[in-house]
Amino acid sequence: MVLRLCLCLCLWLCIGRAAVAEDSILGPRLVQEDVRIPAANGRYTIAATILRPEGQGPFGAVVLNHGTPGSASGRARESSELLIQSAAVFARRGYVVVLPLRRGFGATGGEFAEDPGTCANPDYRKGEQAASEDVMVAYEYTRGLPYVDGKRMILAGQSAGGMVSLVTAGTRNPEGLVAVLAFAAGRGGNPDFRPGVPCAIEPVAKLLESVGKNVHVPVLLHYAENDLYFNGQTSRLWYERFAAAGAPAEYVLQPAFGRDGHYIFSETLGVRYWLPAVEHFLSKHGVPFERLDVGQPIVSVEHVPHVHSDACRNLYRAFLESPAPRAYAVSGDGRCGFASGLPDAADAAVRECRTSAKETCSLYAVGGEVVWMPDGKGTAYAGGAAGK
Repeated sequence: MVLRLCLCLCLWLCIGRAAVAEDSILGPRLVQEDVRIPAANGRYTIAATILRPEGQGPFGAVVLNHGTPGSASGRARESSELLIQSAAVFARRGYVVVLPLRRGFGATGGEFAEDPGTCANPDYRKGEQAASEDVMVAYEYTRGLPYVDGKRMILAGQSAGGMVSLVTAGTRNPEGLVAVLAFAAGRGGNPDFRPGVPCAIEPVAKLLESVGKNVHVPVLLHYAENDLYFNGQTSRLWYERFAAAGAPAEYVLQPAFGRDGHYIFSETLGVRYWLPAVEHFLSKHGVPFERLDVGQPIVSVEHVPHVHSDACRNLYRAFLESPAPRAYAVSGDGRCGFASGLPDAADAAVRECRTSAKETCSLYAVGGEVVWMPDGKGTAYAGGAAGK
């Protein structure tokens, strides 16, 4: 049984005009920058956040697209910070990640450009065309950055952001695109009204069918079983219609995650599910995706003692992608515990391990260091800042 205690309550990248990420970001050094990107026609600009590895590159790039809250107030609160932890997973693997805010969202503001109309008679094609226009503004900007390899571009997104990534690939023919990653992709979901069953299932299916014939790069459609916006029956239907049209797509339905699997991509512990799926998918299609610090001892899951289950291995990988303060503990009988974003992360990780372990739980890693002792007994840890 895997023990979980994770909760990254802090917004862990300090935003500046251009700043190297603080010590809470462990692993490869990352740089974050906020920018305004003008549309080619000069009619508007969109706000975006760039998260990238420190260095000259050239790096591959991911344009990472957000979802669509159902209310105007929710759209006004939309922020790149909601996906910044997921973005860091890509940045640690040598990708520049650009997170644009489309028209009508957050700091971009302005009119909500992608409103499809009523659920009874939605015009998803019109809404997606407007959304994909904004995505292409960010995409072309990203390709022009001096540290980006414009031949290694990925479109990715969650929920409506996944949907617009699919539509953009099928209608805009983006130059340099090598893959699309769509997490919980769709439109029309309302978990408060009909959990798991969105309105206008068929109009979305028809749109995916129409764009699927023009998608020529590999696509990953990733969902969780307990998605309260789009249940497994709906997401599989959408995938089948998309793939039948000719799109080279693959479908993954992960086990249930948390209270609502719709957020598996954006929540910290979700990485233990979606990251292996993305690694397998990109490796299969020859797209590089390896951590920049792969040679560091802490990065090797194989070196963690007593851990033989996939559950604990994947939990350790979640630890590696989490901000400080963080800690990971193991027991002699193969149990594990993990905590992140807590001042007492080291103590909390050990406590969680102890809840099911029959043997002693000891810390394996704290912050960015392996603290396990060669005698196999672990190391005494007095507490304090578990990110140093």
